[in-house]
Order: sequence, then structure tokens, then C-alpha cells
Amino acid sequence: PSWNGYPLSIFIIIINEFCERFSYYGMKAVLVLYFKYFLQWDDNLSTTIYHTFVALCYLTPILGAVIADSWLGKFLTIVSLSVVYTVGQAVMAVSSINDLTDQNRDGSPDNIQLHIALSMLGLILIALGTGGIKPCVSAFGGDQFEDDQEKQRSRFFSIFYLSINAGSLLSTIITPILRAQECGIHSKQRCYPLAFGVPAALMAVSLVVFIAGSRMYKKAQPQGNIMIQVFQCIGFAIKNRFRHRSKEFPKREHWLDWASEKYDKRLIAQTKMVLKVLFLYIPLPMFWALFDQQGSRWTLQATTMDGNFVAIQIQPDQMQTVNPILIIIMVPVVDTVVYPLIKKCKINFTPLRKITVGMFLASLAFVAAALVQVQIDKTIPVFPTAEQSQIKIINLGTDNVTVRFEPQLHNATLTSMELTDYMTFKTTQLQSLSITSGNKTTSEDIKLPGGKRHTLGIKNNMTGIVAKWLLDNVTSKPEEGNNLIRFINNLPGPINVTMGKTSFGKVMPLSASNYSVFSGGREDIIYIVGDFTYCSGISKPFGFGSAYTIVINECAAYNLTVTYSEDIPANTVHMAWQIPQYFILTCAEVVFSVTGLEFSYSQAPSNMKAVLQAGWLLTVAVGNIIVLIVAGASKLNEQWAEYVLFAALLLVVCIVFAVMATFYTYVDPNEIEAQLDEEEKQFKKDRDVYENQAEAVSRM
Repeated sequence: PSWNGYPLSIFIIIINEFCERFSYYGMKAVLVLYFKYFLQWDDNLSTTIYHTFVALCYLTPILGAVIADSWLGKFLTIVSLSVVYTVGQAVMAVSSINDLTDQNRDGSPDNIQLHIALSMLGLILIALGTGGIKPCVSAFGGDQFEDDQEKQRSRFFSIFYLSINAGSLLSTIITPILRAQECGIHSKQRCYPLAFGVPAALMAVSLVVFIAGSRMYKKAQPQGNIMIQVFQCIGFAIKNRFRHRSKEFPKREHWLDWASEKYDKRLIAQTKMVLKVLFLYIPLPMFWALFDQQGSRWTLQATTMDGNFVAIQIQPDQMQTVNPILIIIMVPVVDTVVYPLIKKCKINFTPLRKITVGMFLASLAFVAAALVQVQIDKTIPVFPTAEQSQIKIINLGTDNVTVRFEPQLHNATLTSMELTDYMTFKTTQLQSLSITSGNKTTSEDIKLPGGKRHTLGIKNNMTGIVAKWLLDNVTSKPEEGNNLIRFINNLPGPINVTMGKTSFGKVMPLSASNYSVFSGGREDIIYIVGDFTYCSGISKPFGFGSAYTIVINECAAYNLTVTYSEDIPANTVHMAWQIPQYFILTCAEVVFSVTGLEFSYSQAPSNMKAVLQAGWLLTVAVGNIIVLIVAGASKLNEQWAEYVLFAALLLVVCIVFAVMATFYTYVDPNEIEAQLDEEEKQFKKDRDVYENQAEAVSRM
């Protein structure tokens, strides 16, 4: 069956691809944050496992191609590996259910090792599934057309590529929103089961839709894998050359010519062309090492930034959508505007030059990321080391207060409700302090633990000066852009404090509650209930990644008066500052990736395009392995320095590639194959003449 000249089966294949790409990119978008916040891994381990997974996804296509071409055929390979894929997605969704092992219902898993084991199993199955079907689906779609439907086949590949980008774009917008929801049976947590569950459901839909169209498909039988033949040819040439290494055997023009005893001239010539291109691929993995950090390091960078876009709150993992949006815009702009302009300027912008420019732009994108990171680092407060203590003073009374830290370390004078910033002291030097307010003076010895922050609340009341030490047990910025809030009761009697839906319990006079977590970018209603008091008020809007102490000063006539003390400043560098680095990297992708595939196809023999496709995917896998090696070996403490290191490495590789490219001679595979056809015809003709002559001689 067909519609407008198109086989109906291709529409099923396009729906299948959309669902599969939604499933993959949706799961991948939230993956690094799942590692960091659910499995409680640090940034380095999260990045390592993320890139190991991506590398595995790009290594398995070779396995999928071999299975499809040599054993099961494309249809059965897609079905069987899609089942593996769906099971993997389902296992990931189950692994993220907090209540699975939360026996004591405290909001955190009791058996984190089980969750890690399930996650790793799920990711291995997904890598086998997505990688295994990657080389099969587009080729299977191409198989549905007749030989005379070249125009329709070309349009199919365009729509197929569009479905990949549509699935990627939608999933990267939707799954972070699902992740940001709160769900759970016993305690409310970030909803990773939903964020992984929806991609799992889409993968199941993809599988059902694909199987439903089974009777419509043209299913080509396995023809044997050309990749295996290429490897066998190379292997035999090396082995044969090694056997004939003594000087008595004459040298051959090319080392692959040593395979001529077993393999025909055509296969050897085609393998030479392929190896020539694969040699140029050697520097390319460095580009992917930078490109794929969008989903790891750049997403982690976004967690330390302000995501408030006017009325919309952008999640850190949603910043990845900038790439597919820009791709959809940039590909036609570059093709219809940029390249024609370069041509008009009489510049010979060859494919290899485009790839070189792409590598340079990617290096530039990481310089931009480093500059943003430097600005972010300026907003991160300095926390005390193990030998230091930090002290903040709040004057909770109505009289002025002067505090002296002895022996002659620091003096501070504060008016009513005034507070200082954190002051840093060497713990061993802090011995005592004296406080003067009005005509009263008091002093006390100090013995504070190192590596901690403290707030000193001071109040001069009728009975004398009261000094209350409060431990500020927060020594890092809150994660995921959340805020930490606590209250100090500056009223004469005990009160119960509630903010939004969070109860802080009973807070005694001149005491502080514990910190509680609130999501960023919002304001809440504060309720105060005392023995004879009740009041409420709306808090100020809090930013992202801050910590505040709210002092309750007055609760009269239902009106609430408070003072805000900023313990940790909010994230002030806006996520929009990531857009330039995404823009530069997307420009790099357009001139690098699209050109690279086009160049590979133009330089590959007709039956060897799959081999170069496998080689291209292999560069992505190796690129992700490079991230593991460089990030593990560099031991850099500053994130901006790691960005600069990657930028410098790619710049060096870019120069090496530019030099290699100058020695490359472009070939026309069709011309070479036509020449081989001509030689084969001539050989056949000569053989026929020889056989006829031999037959004539035998008759005489």
C-alpha cells in the first residue's frame, strides 16, 4: 500500500523513530542530575558515568549492523533490540523510585546500592538497544522504496532527520518539567520515576507501532556484512605482509596489495579509499569530547545559575534544548546564506576546511563556557576551612551594640536590627569577646569548632545583655537552585512557625529553627502562632541557590514584621549567559557534523558507506572516552580551568587536522569504480579470447 507515491510503511517507521528519539533524549536529558541528586554522586563521578554510557551507545551500532546484515536481518534486529531497549527504560524508571527501599520513610533510599545496580543494568540495556538499532532503522526505511523512487527516498531521509530533531527537542523540554514535579508515596521527592517512565512508555509505543506494520514492510534477507569483509581483507594483508617480510620478496605499491592473493582487486581498491578517510577521522573524537559535555558539565554549570526567564522558570537540564532549536534555525541559514556568501567571496571552502572551522568554533565555545564559569565562581561564598571559624553578628535589641573579639582581633558596632557579613577568624586565635550596649558590658570566653559558621544574636533587655550562639550548619550552596530558610524568634514568648506548607515547629525566644528546603524563585506566606498572638505575611521573593535567616521581630494586629539575613547569596549569573556558548557550539556542529557525513559519503564507495558510518559513530564513542581520561587525569580543582584545558586540546588537534587535510587528495569513487568495471570487462574479454584460442588449439 502507498500514499502519494510513498509506501505507507515509511510513515510507521518515522513515528517509530520519533518515539525512540524522544525516549532516548528525554532519559539522557535528566540523567546527570539523577546521578548527582538521587544517587548522591559528586560532579566528577556523575560526568564519568554519563560519558561512559554515551560512549557505549556509540560503540554498539557496529554490533547492530553485523547482527542485521549477517544473521537476523534489519526487521528482526530492530524488534529484538527494541525489546531490550524498552526493558532497559523500564528498569531505569523502577531504579528511581525512592519508596522502593525507603523503609524508615525519611525521604532517602535505605539501600542505595540496589538503586545503583538497577540503574547500571538499565543503562547497559538501553545502550545495547539504542546503539544496536541506530544503523538499522534509517536503512530499513530506505529499503521500502523501489529503485526508481530516488526523489521519494531523498525526501524520506529529510523527514526522518526532522523526526529525530522533533523527538529530541520535545523530550528535552518535557522530561525536565516532569523531573521538577514532586511525587512519592511516603515522602515527596523530585519525580525521576515520571521523568524516566514517560520515555519508557514512548519506547513501548514505538515497539508496538513498529510491530503493527509488520505486514507492510519489504524485508530484505541478510546479505552478509561488508564490514566483516573489510576487516578480513585488512587482517589478511597484514598477516601476508608479515609472512613475506624478508628482502627477497619485492615490495608492493600499497601494503593492502598483499591481500591480492585472496581478495579481488575491487575490494582492495575500495578498502584503500575507506582507510584513507578513516585516517582523517583520527583527530575527530576530540570534537565530540567537547560537544557531548552539553549534557554533563554544561548542565551541572546551569544548576549554579539563575533560571528565572521573566514568568517562566527554566530547569537546568532544559538549557540543552537551545542546541536542537538552533540546529533547526542554523542548518537552512548556513546552507542558503553563509555558504553562498563565502562562495561569492571566491573562497574555496572545501569540506575539510569546514570541518577545521567547526573544530575551532567548538574550542571557542569552551572558552566562552570558561568565562561564564569565572563569573559564577565569583558568586560562590568562601566557606571556612577546618582551621577557621566564621561569625555573623545580629543586633536583636533596640540599643546600639559594640562587640570586640579578643585578643584585639576585630571590633564591630551595630545599630538596632543591623547585622554584619560573615567574619573569618583562625579558630585557635579566638579566645574571648566583650559586648557593650548602653551602660552595660559583658564578656565571655569562646571555644568554637573549626570549619563551621555561626551567628551571634545579641539583645540588651531589662535583665542585661543576652548573647546567643547559633550554629549555621550550611557549608555549601543549596543544590538544584533550591533555597534554605530558617527562623529566629525575637519575640518574648514561644511561637509556631509555618511557611507555605512547611512547618518549622515550636521556636523558643532567641532561638533558631532548623533550615528547611524551598524551591527557588518563589514567595510564600509565613504564619506565626503564639500563646496570645497570631499573624501572617508574605515573604519576599527568594532567588535560586540562597540561604536566609528570617528574624521574627513583631507580631501585632495580625501584621508581621521581619528582618532578612542572607546567609548564602542567591545565584546571580543568569542562565541566558549560556546561550552564546550553545550558539557557538551549534555553529560548530553545523559545519562539522553535517559536512563530515557529507564528506564521508562523497569519498566512500557505494557499498562501503555503512563502514564509514560506523567509523563516524566510533569517533563519537572515542570522544566520550577522552572526556573520562582528560577529566580523570587533569586533577584540576577549578571548573573554568578544565574548560580551558579542553579548548586548548581541541585547538592543538584542530591544527594537526588542518595539516593532515592539506595532504588529502579528493577522489571520485564513482570514477574509480567505473575504471574498475572497465578493467573487469577488459579482463573478461581477454579471458574469453584466451579461452577461445585455447579451445581452437586443442581441436587441432
